[in-house]
Amino acid sequence: MRVYQHIEEFLKIDRTVVLTTGTFDGVHIGHQKIIKRLREVADQCDGETVLLTFDPHPRSVLQPDAEVKMLTSMEEKIALLERFGLDHLIIHPFSKEFSRTTSLEFVRDLLVTQLGVQKLVIGYDHHFGRNREGSFEHLKEFGPMYGFDVEEIQALDVDHVNVSSTKIRKALLEGDLDTARTYLSYDYSLTGTVVKGKQLGRDLGYPTANIDVAQQTKLIPENGVYAVNCEVNGLTYHGMLNLGTNPTVDNGDVKLEVHLFQFSGDIYGQRLKVTFKHRIRDEQKFESIEALKKQLESDEASAHRLLGY
Repeated sequence: MRVYQHIEEFLKIDRTVVLTTGTFDGVHIGHQKIIKRLREVADQCDGETVLLTFDPHPRSVLQPDAEVKMLTSMEEKIALLERFGLDHLIIHPFSKEFSRTTSLEFVRDLLVTQLGVQKLVIGYDHHFGRNREGSFEHLKEFGPMYGFDVEEIQALDVDHVNVSSTKIRKALLEGDLDTARTYLSYDYSLTGTVVKGKQLGRDLGYPTANIDVAQQTKLIPENGVYAVNCEVNGLTYHGMLNLGTNPTVDNGDVKLEVHLFQFSGDIYGQRLKVTFKHRIRDEQKFESIEALKKQLESDEASAHRLLGY
């Protein structure tokens, strides 16, 4: 997959351009359905698949106070899109100035003139252009005018619920990993750097790696204790993660602290990827350190059982 950081970096290709556009946060099963259809159309016409997306997320530019939390960093999004078979990914800078592009200008100047689109595949209820004025109805009008075909992909339903990035965010904020996994088709993860903490876990017999999440806009799931897999230095370890304020011994800011099973070593400053597998319990405050230690032993047993090891 070739990646471009601006629309103007993309040079027109000799083969048919089969394009889609959108934010594709999470690259969930609804997005995957669009990409699959994009691939099918491209194979039928000996074309290549192109996805036009934007960075930062448009809502974070237009509504800066909204504090939009993302399911995927751009690095994660790129890896997922490549995994699902995309040929070309264009990441165009989104700004207030760009947001004033009309729907006609977006189609005529960008999609047609700049990118050479011949077949356009879009998701259900997709809007584009200034004030989100553009719609599928507009695209059906523009298609014959500018020489491209357009196809709308219906929303993907799971148990009669339309899958969306918003619903996945809601599930994660409620600690509902099962729903998030179903909608994403993979386990939710985040990546950060291991930093020094107060080393309270070591005193409890459960030394932890404190994780500083790399992307400030990355969505952090609901506080609690989780069974996780962790990748560091090319190796994968099982572990249990506490996400919260440590109300029994600290009660400070929210922290991500992971205890890796069967691991010893210094990984300060290393990048660590945490994959959330199962939620064990809510965060809670204990009456004593001994009660906390007993619970940690129970959590460890639960994590081993849930992770199957």
